[in-house]
Amino acid sequence: MSTSGTGTGTTAVEERLRAALAARAQSVGPADLRPLRPPTATGRPRAAVPRRTAVGLLALAAVAALVFLAVRGGPDRPAEPAHRPRPPATGTPTPVPSPVRPTTAQPSPSVPGP
Repeated sequence: MSTSGTGTGTTAVEERLRAALAARAQSVGPADLRPLRPPTATGRPRAAVPRRTAVGLLALAAVAALVFLAVRGGPDRPAEPAHRPRPPATGTPTPVPSPVRPTTAQPSPSVPGP
């Protein structure tokens, strides 16, 4: 890597790392490698099966206890039915009676007389 991130030049640290990795790769020989053996089908160890069974049974018992406590601790009477929500205020004002006293009714000028 370079300091600018886009250039092709290498830094002193990169050169030292490359030299160290090359030296390590040259020091490994055939005597250091393990011999080839086909994989064996060992399966799961015997101790894992009972442990998994025990964990599963404990989880099942915990769920059963939670259900039992939830049912047992419930109210003695059924819950009240839900109430209908009130409609939201529409923002239109309600009519307010005027403080002026009503006068006697007079015929409209557009209505013909008797």
